[in-house]
Amino acid sequence: MKKGSTDALTASERAALDAFAARPDNAVDTSDAPEIQDWTGAERGRFFRPVKQQLTLRVDADLVAWFRSRTTDGAGYQTRINQALRDYMNRHRDRG
Repeated sequence: MKKGSTDALTASERAALDAFAARPDNAVDTSDAPEIQDWTGAERGRFFRPVKQQLTLRVDADLVAWFRSRTTDGAGYQTRINQALRDYMNRHRDRG
């Protein structure tokens, strides 16, 4: 299936998935899919991409310059800013 494909399920496929989802976890046979113990070759974000929202945000020029200076060609600095904000959010999530 190509990336971004949105082929709709048939009625019978949807019914089969709904029936499967209704089963309790202990009724699902996972013996042919052993649990992965070694994640060293895993790639973060390969199958999941968070939804991004474009916005205009004013930040101090020295902050932008600092993030841009941490890349080889200035590319990717917005991703680094996003990660810094996500790290902050995760550290402060439970503080209300």
